[in-house]
Amino acid sequence: MLALAAVLAVGWIAPGSTRADGDPTIAAAGDIACDPVDSGYHGGTGTKKACHQLDTSNLLMSADLSAVLPLGDDQYECGGLSAFQQVYDPTWGRLKSITYPVPGNHEYMTTGGTDCDPSQSAAGYFAYFGQAAGDPAQGYYSYDIGTWHLIALNSNCPDVGGCSAGSQEEQWLRADLAAHSNFCTLAYWHYPRWSSSGNVKGSAAFWTDLYNANADVVLSAHKHNYERFAPQDPNGNADPARGIVEFVVGTGGKSHQGFRTPAPNSQVRDASTYGILELTLHPTSYDWQFVPAPPGTFVDSGSGSCH
Repeated sequence: MLALAAVLAVGWIAPGSTRADGDPTIAAAGDIACDPVDSGYHGGTGTKKACHQLDTSNLLMSADLSAVLPLGDDQYECGGLSAFQQVYDPTWGRLKSITYPVPGNHEYMTTGGTDCDPSQSAAGYFAYFGQAAGDPAQGYYSYDIGTWHLIALNSNCPDVGGCSAGSQEEQWLRADLAAHSNFCTLAYWHYPRWSSSGNVKGSAAFWTDLYNANADVVLSAHKHNYERFAPQDPNGNADPARGIVEFVVGTGGKSHQGFRTPAPNSQVRDASTYGILELTLHPTSYDWQFVPAPPGTFVDSGSGSCH
């Protein structure tokens, strides 16, 4: 943990506060709900170290949100429908009507948890979220919030025909970016492109397309910690003029994961706090704040401009 990572923490707003500008606020995190038979589930209250999905969902409930973005591994251990109904639904599911999810690797797992889908098609995830999750054969889609364009991508590449340049999903992404001229663009998927807990390179083509289209922010999870990166180009070079800011927000409640050697351009890291990332989307800029679940005290906040 970086002590008071909020060296850049300016203008932190308590959960539930009303923003005078009236611009929409969204909240995101991944790696969320424990399996109902997890030893740490403890009847829904969790333990000191695990299964804090109720605490993070309470942060959502106390905020004035336009959308909730679960960043994958929304329901452990295998995304079974029964598990979603027992654990995710009474916590994060309380905001299901404004939820725009992406799947994680655990949604595609076939064993190891409650009500697993042996077909490896994330059937429980798509059954639970319905049309909000997009076409079950794809799991990617886009929409607008306020003046912003948001793109939900599926980084479980082997399960959707690949994510590399020329794949169906990558071609769809390029077409979607070309079809939307919003000044500000945010994309999100499960596996992070960059992380001090180890990179996952399957989304390299996504980053290239987004960079070429002057996108602004990427959200991911998978690593059970919080990390913020300075703007980067597709090769991981610092690029304050055109680079994309990445937030890794695997702090939804399941468990924590430490860091290795800090990755280039990593600016803020915390591996001991559950919480959510809130972003307020202005017409040409955005504000962010990491909101900790009690008893956490780590915060990080600031502002950025769109390209």
